[in-house]
Amino acid sequence: MEAERSRGQHAGLDARTIRRAAVRLVDREGLSALSMRGLGAELGVKAMALYHHFPNKEALLDGMVEEIVTATPVAVEGGDWREGLGEYARTRLGDLMEHPNLVPLLLSRPGDTEGNHRMMEELLRLLGAAGFPPVRALDMVYALNALVLVHAALAVDAGGASTPVGEAGQNARLMALSPRTYPLLNRAAHEAADRGPTARFEFALEALLSGFAEARER
Repeated sequence: MEAERSRGQHAGLDARTIRRAAVRLVDREGLSALSMRGLGAELGVKAMALYHHFPNKEALLDGMVEEIVTATPVAVEGGDWREGLGEYARTRLGDLMEHPNLVPLLLSRPGDTEGNHRMMEELLRLLGAAGFPPVRALDMVYALNALVLVHAALAVDAGGASTPVGEAGQNARLMALSPRTYPLLNRAAHEAADRGPTARFEFALEALLSGFAEARER
């Protein structure tokens, strides 16, 4: 490894390089392993070099949230708003599932960064072109992001549950119930056993998009 350097301006660093290195570190070792000193070692610099770009660890965590959130592309204007939102939600879920160690971070931080705000502005512009007023479009974006984040948290066990909490774990527990006592729960779980891992998410997403469409007509 190249000798450690103390000054960020001499290390060829920029904020995005640091954010991405932090994401890689957490992907590999978990969020508890993240420290400014450890991240500096990852990049081959002293920790002080990072403070030229992030004044503290809290700012770095916000930057990592931005790195994950802004990786999801927003559909260009002119397309079908429902199709665009659906693609955005599915892609964002896939992005989160690639970084399970970071899902708890996204649950715990509001994501008030310039990059996040630019993405939300693009989503509101897309929805505004489809006839939704800004206040309703913002409600839609928050509702959609909440659906994605909660589903991702359940799927990756972000709460640290002792038993699986995703759809497969839920179905397994319901299938174990007595069919005499809980015939409908047991039957539904068995019928859902062969579905894909995002079937329940797809159902909720389509229901949410249909509700948005009905609200616009009203």
